[in-house]
Amino acid sequence: MATLVAMNIAFIGTGSMGLPMARNLLRAGHVLTAYNRTRARALPLEAEGARLAGSPALAAQDAEAVVTMLADDHAVDEMLAAGLCDALGPGAIHVGMSTVSVAFSKRLAREHAARHQGYVAAPVFGRPEAAAAQKLWVVAAGAPDLVERCRPLFEAVGRGVSVVGSEPASANVVKLAGNFTIMAMIETLGEAFALAKASGVDPKLFLDVIESALFQSPIYGNYGGIIAEKRFDPPGFRLRLGLKDARLALAAADAVNVPAPLLSLVRDRMLHALAEGHGDLDWASFSSI
Repeated sequence: MATLVAMNIAFIGTGSMGLPMARNLLRAGHVLTAYNRTRARALPLEAEGARLAGSPALAAQDAEAVVTMLADDHAVDEMLAAGLCDALGPGAIHVGMSTVSVAFSKRLAREHAARHQGYVAAPVFGRPEAAAAQKLWVVAAGAPDLVERCRPLFEAVGRGVSVVGSEPASANVVKLAGNFTIMAMIETLGEAFALAKASGVDPKLFLDVIESALFQSPIYGNYGGIIAEKRFDPPGFRLRLGLKDARLALAAADAVNVPAPLLSLVRDRMLHALAEGHGDLDWASFSSI
């Protein structure tokens, strides 16, 4: 683990994931300025020592690194249009921790390079409870020296870091492909539980068996419990955002001519669930449609 070097960080986006991440940065000793479009969502950080800014540009002034943790490409682009890049100084780093498209990540790398700024893509695996417990897994990509400068930041929010390349978009590919494996697992568990239940076997008992005999994995246990008990509200990750990720993964596959029939299937399943009113439920709820 690298020795802590306190950084002056601007944090943009204090939603269900961003708030605990920003809080952990503060607790690690970093200097934090936060901005959220809905200011009330950032107020808890002010009480813990953060400064709140009235705009993305004001947050980014004098920052060594600006972290964006937002819903999608459009939300990040809105922050850029509001002056984020203009306010960020030469040599400063934009750390993109949002789940965005591969194409958008490539665009961000070009735009920051033209301004002599750094860009590191560092999306995370984990739900809000993992963010609160400092147990996210960070997937980082970018110029090696920039990634190393950001390690104190990554270590403050997560339990581990995987560096997957020098091109930032590589991290976004890994994140989207990883989310696809979760989508496929949700579909598998939903179908398997339906078979067990229709045949007179308690889905929770079935889950105990496969956890013991087949998949010793916390993620199977976590999602298996959610699906078996239909605990879809409150959501850890909203279905509408999961559908967004499925679409981004399909676009990434299409860009490199990779067929993805199973990914297309789970996209359609989530689209059906959205049409049935599940958009703001946990994304695992598409297993029940």
